Amino acid sequence: MFNLNYATVIDPLLRNIRIYTLEFSGMKAGDRVLDVCCGTGAQAFHYAKRGIIATGIDLNPNMIKLAEASKRKQGFQNVLFQIADATNLPFQDGSFDYASTSFALHEKEMAARDRIISEMKRVVRKGGTLVFVDFQVPLPKNLSAYLVRVIEFMAGRRHYRCFREYAKQGGLGEILKKNQLLEEKKGYPNRLITVIKTTNP
Repeated sequence: MFNLNYATVIDPLLRNIRIYTLEFSGMKAGDRVLDVCCGTGAQAFHYAKRGIIATGIDLNPNMIKLAEASKRKQGFQNVLFQIADATNLPFQDGSFDYASTSFALHEKEMAARDRIISEMKRVVRKGGTLVFVDFQVPLPKNLSAYLVRVIEFMAGRRHYRCFREYAKQGGLGEILKKNQLLEEKKGYPNRLITVIKTTNP
């Protein structure tokens, strides 16, 4: 039920940030892009629409099932989905030009966050690009941020603990710095969400 609600309720709400992420990243047709923790595949589909060769991975088989169904419905040939663990990606070193992840790191425990980032760095070629999308820290004091906190709390004890740990750690900027990634570009005209682009050293 949650998977269906995510596709029908959450994905439409995130449409603008999905488009922004594509434009912000500088991806172009023919680039090889991995979307980590892809969920229903919404971000990967935006990549595919621009002629990008997109691969989406997620550990949740129900999410991959939804992504595959949407792929068949839309008739994409340049996007692939597979069940995979983001902390142990089944790809060779330097397989992609880009790797992205959206609203996933705040759901993970600290050690898992670090492993995911390390794996993203490994599978992206040297000089390639990594793109991260997640909540701004600290969250603004407005209604949208309040709703985010409520949703995160309702998602369950473990989920909320990870969300609070993400905030305590300092959000994306500090997490990437810990993982030896320097922020190259930061954007999105919304204090609730931040997008960071960095070059793989």
